[in-house]
Amino acid sequence: MEVSNYILESGLFMLDGGAMFGIIPKPLWSRVHSADESNRIDLSLRLWCIKTEDKLIVTDTGIGDYHHDNFNTMFNVRVSNSPLEKSLEEVGFKADDVTDLIISHLHFDHVGGLGKKAGDAFSPVFKNAILHLHKDHYNYALNPTERDSGSFHVKNFSSLIEFYKTEKRLTWHQGEEGTLLSLGKTDLKFKCSFGHTPYLMHPYSDKYIYLADLIPTSNHVHVPWVMGYDIEPGVTTKYKREFLDFVIEKDLKIIFEHDPKFWGSKIEKNEKGKYICKDADSMIEKGAYLIS
Repeated sequence: MEVSNYILESGLFMLDGGAMFGIIPKPLWSRVHSADESNRIDLSLRLWCIKTEDKLIVTDTGIGDYHHDNFNTMFNVRVSNSPLEKSLEEVGFKADDVTDLIISHLHFDHVGGLGKKAGDAFSPVFKNAILHLHKDHYNYALNPTERDSGSFHVKNFSSLIEFYKTEKRLTWHQGEEGTLLSLGKTDLKFKCSFGHTPYLMHPYSDKYIYLADLIPTSNHVHVPWVMGYDIEPGVTTKYKREFLDFVIEKDLKIIFEHDPKFWGSKIEKNEKGKYICKDADSMIEKGAYLIS
């Protein structure tokens, strides 16, 4: 069975550069990722789309197009109306064609595009899809710490998850690794990381892996470069090393969810034993494109 892989570029937004690079001093990180006058850096909202003979799979949903003006100004959100639908149309698909939707974790910039808002109500963008969520992460999202509670916009996603439950289109995943879906000759599997948020689910095939906020940009391949948003930064470094070794062992290419310049890269170790990007692939300036 032929498997095609696509990138969906659903928009851009900005976060504080210091928060994105944690304890790394600005004179270091600003050499590779410039900031604006408010110390914010550009970040992509990049999704992975997989087409097989009988499935159309999308991982994550971006930030959404319905936020109020103060939110959009604070985060400099730049998305079109219906960004996911438009991206899919660029490569010949419709939102109703999506059979499976995988959510890495429930932070607002990863699950915000799950629904469309009319008044105070939300309706699903992918009403025909099966929603794949990690059960333990979902439970955590409903009861996070005070430190990270602002990352979970429960009021925005709770009714949408309830829709998938009611329609019997919700698949819960558990454990630290497992199989998500069959891709024909291979499977789409997942491994979980910890540190950023509990049970952050990373889908991977025989070619690609989606590391979401474990390694959000190519610059975060450096193990100590960990986001200040992570609830346990020391734990993140442990999982970064584990996943980078896994990427090298399996000869996978990382898809960077938030890198505004590079959509993906393979990884190697240099002569000093440090992980570095190998032949990083530049972002293409349009909403969607085929990568293999």
